[in-house]
Amino acid sequence: MASKKGQKKRFWSDEEKRSICAQTRAPGVSVAQVARRYAMNANLIFTWLRDPRFAPAALDEAEPDAVFLPVEIDGALIDRKPEVVASPGSAMAQRVDITLSDGRRIVVEGPTALSAVVGLVQGLMT
Repeated sequence: MASKKGQKKRFWSDEEKRSICAQTRAPGVSVAQVARRYAMNANLIFTWLRDPRFAPAALDEAEPDAVFLPVEIDGALIDRKPEVVASPGSAMAQRVDITLSDGRRIVVEGPTALSAVVGLVQGLMT
């Protein structure tokens, strides 16, 4: 897009680019809103966001709601036969990542009933 006659091309310092990119990470703020605030094209901000020099240090974007919880299996649960099929109302997860105390790691991808994961861990412990 050509600039209007008499207007100079704007120059953005690295610090300004970092500041603008950081504003896009605020909850409830879109890249388009930030672009309008600075009277610029949103595509330019997306270009800066792909550049590691300007993109704010973000959490893993694939899992923005990931929560890590300590898990302890009680010996009484090991004696029970685990549920393998999810019952209505049971807790489900998209990804479960477990590191056992002996260093073994279990990663379960896709919609999974947490009761099935507990059964898997119990089977590994026996």
